[in-house]
Amino acid sequence: MGLTKRRFSKARTASRRAHYKARVVTLVDCPQCHARMVPHRVCPACGYYGGRKVLEVKPAEEKAGP
Repeated sequence: MGLTKRRFSKARTASRRAHYKARVVTLVDCPQCHARMVPHRVCPACGYYGGRKVLEVKPAEEKAGP
């Protein structure tokens, strides 16, 4: 394997890695219950997708205190 003649600077390495970053998640309002949800997915709050019920959602269970 060949060896490099000169080392890369920190700026050159950082500019190459500049595209590796976390993206902001896009959220929209559900047309049925108006909860925030990821687009093109079933709404986790009501279970609707495309105007029809596709998932039976159980109510959130209360946490028991100590």
